[in-house]
Amino acid sequence: MVQYYWHPGGFPQQQQQMQQPMTPPSVQLPAATRQQEESYIENILRANRGKLGTFYFTFENNRERNNLVITGYVEAAGRDHVIISDPNGKRYLMLMIYLDYVTFDEEINYFT
Repeated sequence: MVQYYWHPGGFPQQQQQMQQPMTPPSVQLPAATRQQEESYIENILRANRGKLGTFYFTFENNRERNNLVITGYVEAAGRDHVIISDPNGKRYLMLMIYLDYVTFDEEINYFT
């Protein structure tokens, strides 16, 4: 749409109305896709907060200690870390990059 208006100097100016970009409607993902997004390791560990597990870590290129096994409770988990407390109260902040796998002696809560 074209509109005309008078400039203070008296010359007509043309102004074009900008069209608003169309925003796509909100997209609902299929249930299978949503489940895949929820299956990241940190979400699974968060869903099992408070459970006793055995955590297996490997540290490549470390001559003094190349692996570590910790048995403890899942306290918290983030994108790059997990916080574990052992039965004696010692807490560990471990990086996910070193985590190989976790075992639980009970059923695992899979979806949050």
